[in-house]
Amino acid sequence: MRRLTLAGVLLCFTVVVLGAYVRLSAAGLGCPDWPGCYGHLTPSGALQAHAAHYGGRPLEPGKAWREMIHRYAAGTLALIIVAIAALAVGTRRSRIVSPALAIALLATVAVQALLGMLTVTWLLKPLTVTLHLLFGMTTLALLWWLMLSLRAGAWSDTPRGGLSGEAAARRLTFLALALVAGQIALGGWTSSNYAAVACPDLPRCQGRWWPHADFGDAFVLWRGARIDYEGGVLSNPARIAIHLTHRIGAVATSAALVLAAVFVLRRRTLAAAGPRAWAVLAALALQLTIGAAMVLRGFPLWLATAHTAGAALLLLATLALVRSLSPR
Repeated sequence: MRRLTLAGVLLCFTVVVLGAYVRLSAAGLGCPDWPGCYGHLTPSGALQAHAAHYGGRPLEPGKAWREMIHRYAAGTLALIIVAIAALAVGTRRSRIVSPALAIALLATVAVQALLGMLTVTWLLKPLTVTLHLLFGMTTLALLWWLMLSLRAGAWSDTPRGGLSGEAAARRLTFLALALVAGQIALGGWTSSNYAAVACPDLPRCQGRWWPHADFGDAFVLWRGARIDYEGGVLSNPARIAIHLTHRIGAVATSAALVLAAVFVLRRRTLAAAGPRAWAVLAALALQLTIGAAMVLRGFPLWLATAHTAGAALLLLATLALVRSLSPR
């Protein structure tokens, strides 16, 4: 189970980062059908069959391969999760892991597959793209929690409940975790609405501390079934509003994470959780550095992709801290 879970965590992290790369490199509709590509298992098969168009979209091999590699990796991950769920149910009397957790993981990846289909067939609607990101992160979080919960070995070094300050630390860390989840959702909304470039400077936005922003139009969840969102449809003020909200969220999330980590580090009774508190601070510093560099360097693709990887690492570090403060 530990080997399967470790493979799942590593592959899921890869799938999340690959998904960000596909989205940011404008390859999200590289294969506008699902689960194949222009009706074939591979872009090469589509080219050999001369399937030059699908729904008015010409086949672009580079984009198609990026999209399909992401799908192949996601499919492999689904098989690993099926194996984890089967093993968890088959060994439920041994209580290696919670069967309920394994089944929840399986259900999550099933919903994620459905969202992957809708993301393509609904032409990159921001709502489905953001939900696709959130369920991908949820899958990663559940796999990580499962690994941290395994009995015996290096993953069960958490302190027992009842320690001084543990309840307060747990509440602070849960608040920080909720803000991390909200910030990831805001990041997905920013990316799917192509709002990252709306503020090309830092710390100000378009040379002003508070430029004109249209918050009323920025967070409309649904705008119609057949609207193609590739490249975005929002006005510049609406995109500015989304970007500003993401920045404000980053400040609030950072404050909560620092507060939780410092609280743990200052409590001698919580010394066992100290390394994970330091990991949270390190992951936060990395993510803030990537975010600032991304803006100052003009949003290069590799840094924008690394920003999603940094968010995933921050989520994992925060979950590890939560687990270290949870009664066994």
